[in-house]
Amino acid sequence: MSSPTTRRNSCRGVASGSRASSECHPRRRGSSCSYFSPGAQTEDFSVSLSQPIFTITLRFLLAIDLWLSKRLGVCACEGSAWGSIRPLVRLVEFSGHVIPWLIGAVYTLVRGESMVEQEIMLNLTLALILDLLLVRAVKNLVRRRRPAQNRSDILSAFFVERYSFPSGHASRAAMCARFFLAQLVDTASMRVVVVGWATLVSLSRLLLARHYVTDVGFGLAMGYCQYSLVERLWVTWACLQDLMLMRLRESLDRAYSGLWMVDWKH
Repeated sequence: MSSPTTRRNSCRGVASGSRASSECHPRRRGSSCSYFSPGAQTEDFSVSLSQPIFTITLRFLLAIDLWLSKRLGVCACEGSAWGSIRPLVRLVEFSGHVIPWLIGAVYTLVRGESMVEQEIMLNLTLALILDLLLVRAVKNLVRRRRPAQNRSDILSAFFVERYSFPSGHASRAAMCARFFLAQLVDTASMRVVVVGWATLVSLSRLLLARHYVTDVGFGLAMGYCQYSLVERLWVTWACLQDLMLMRLRESLDRAYSGLWMVDWKH
C-alpha cells in the first residue's frame, strides 16, 4: 500500500511530465517549420537588407546573368532545344579561334605582295598576340568557372580554356572587326558582313553555354579597346627596319669589341 504522500508526488510527476511533453511538441514543430514561419522570413530579409547596397546590386545582377545565360544555352548538347544546329554553331565558334587567325595572319605576312599589306598583317599578328596575352592574364586573375551546362567535345577539350571570364572569342571578334573596318573594309556590304560575323561569334559562345553573358559583354568591350591601343602603337616598316638596324649595329659593335680585346691580349 502506498502512502498518500507518495501518490501525490507521483501524480505531480506525471502532470509535470505531461506538461513538459506538451511544451516540447510545439517547440519541435516550430523548429522543423522555422524556415517557413513568418518570423524567420522577416529575419532573413532583414539580414539581406543589412548588407551594403553594392553587394545587393551585384548579387542581383549575377543572378540575372546566371538565369539569362542558362536560358540562352540552347545548343549546349545534342539534346538541347536547338541541338540540331549545334555543328553549325560550333563551326562559327571555330572561325573566331586564335589558331586559324594567327596562321592566316602569319601566312599573309610572309606571302604578302606589297609592303602595305605586309605592314597591316604584321600589326594584325601583334594585335592577336596582345589579345591572347591580355585575355589569359585576366582569366588567371579572375578564375571564374565555366557554366555548368557546358559540354566538352573531342575538339573543345584541346581548344576550350579552363576559365570563363572574359570571353576570348568575343574580345578577338571585336578587335578583329574594328581592325578590318579601319584598315581593309571600304564598302557598306563588307562592313555588314564583318559586324555580322563578330556578332555571330559572340552569340555562339552563349548558345553553346561556353560563357556567361557578362563574359561575352566584357570581352566585346575589351576587344574594342584593344584596337585603340594597337592603333596608338602601330608598327611601320620604317620603324621596324630602324629597330632591326639598331639591333644589328649593337651586335656588330659587341663582336668588334670582343675581337679587339682578343687581339690586344695576344
